[in-house]
Amino acid sequence: MSPSENQPDVDLVIHARWIIPATDDQAILENHSIAVRNGSIVGLHPTPDIARHYSSARRELTLDQHALIPGLINAHGHAGMTLMRGIADDLPLQTWLHDHIWPLEGKWISEEFVYQGTQLAIAEMIRGGTTCYADMYFFPEASARAASEAGIRVQLAAPVIDFPTPWAADADECISKTTELHDAWRNSELVSTAFGPHAPYTVSDESLRKVLTFAEELDLPIHMHVHETAFEVEDALKNTGQRPIRRLHDLGLLGPRLLCVHATQLDDDDLALLQQTSTHVVHCPESNLKLASGFCPVHQLQTTGINVALGTDGAASNNDLDMFSEMRTAALLAKACAGDASALPAYGALQMATINGARAMGLEHLTGTLESGKRADMTAVRLDSLNAMPVYNPVSQLVYSTQASQVSHVWVNGKALLDDGELTTINRRQIQELARTWQQRLQHSTNDGENA
Repeated sequence: MSPSENQPDVDLVIHARWIIPATDDQAILENHSIAVRNGSIVGLHPTPDIARHYSSARRELTLDQHALIPGLINAHGHAGMTLMRGIADDLPLQTWLHDHIWPLEGKWISEEFVYQGTQLAIAEMIRGGTTCYADMYFFPEASARAASEAGIRVQLAAPVIDFPTPWAADADECISKTTELHDAWRNSELVSTAFGPHAPYTVSDESLRKVLTFAEELDLPIHMHVHETAFEVEDALKNTGQRPIRRLHDLGLLGPRLLCVHATQLDDDDLALLQQTSTHVVHCPESNLKLASGFCPVHQLQTTGINVALGTDGAASNNDLDMFSEMRTAALLAKACAGDASALPAYGALQMATINGARAMGLEHLTGTLESGKRADMTAVRLDSLNAMPVYNPVSQLVYSTQASQVSHVWVNGKALLDDGELTTINRRQIQELARTWQQRLQHSTNDGENA
């Protein structure tokens, strides 16, 4: 760049073959450049014009075979459970939970387990282009620490459950600890807080009313597993005479601060309530498929104006945290469920994994699109690999053929977390050794249980 008087310096300029902002106009900007100053995007311009706008940059990067997209947003997961990846596969949800996961959690879950499991999850997510994730798991303080150290953005949906857990004795203690967590991290640039009542069948009306009161007082989102399985809905009808979504509506929980995770069992009344209240839905297609939980009617939701975000769920039921794979599965599944090949086109799938997640989490003022004024949360993806060529439409390539291994660079707040494929804030080898240590512990525990 040639210097020019009265033009601002910037910290970073990236020249990309394509910039895909994920904005509602569905723009694809070819041969464009983006400028970053103090962690925020300050401009997008055609590459030949960029030198007229900025006099110099501390770092200038040419990515002439890449698509630059907003950092991906994983709107639902359980990061600490990554250490349980593959430990209880090919089982229905209730068996998986009651007979395997909950007993293992009762024995092993601790702040150390969650911290180190979250480190593993964060490393995988950064390597796959994710810059922001929602986390619903015990010891959220540990997840906050791991995320802050790694430089990734997180929203902690601190779990609320009526019965005792390794983290809290009851729902009241969960709620109290969530408010303490919020106070501790309220000024963080990277860490935000939410309430995470586990599910309608594990949280009472009284506890849900308390959650709503505190969420409104503190202006926090609420994440909740809702209508995940047919059994959940049938059991609720048998015990209360109400479908869970109707119950949540009557309690006042439906609304713009609620994220209904999974939503695989929706009838017309459920859809109407979600639409009327502007409630968000988080779709976790691969976890739902693996657990045979059902199919979220994404096309119906979107055609009625309901915001649908995308999440992986935990690695114990997915079994990866790959948002590119999740986008592809979501797009294909939406078409099959709707019987319509035009349902959930590629750009819409990309928006589910970016701006829709930011809107659901209340972070759209910070992240989710590449626009001036937003924080510089960005992911660069190589599109010159064999599986991605030729490139007629880069968004189609991103959704239908891209592999997470094609991610080359990741930035959060303009800081590089992945630089030419190398993690910059996480010790990869150390995390791999810790994962092996936990594998030995849990495997020994599982084998003892089978032999008992």
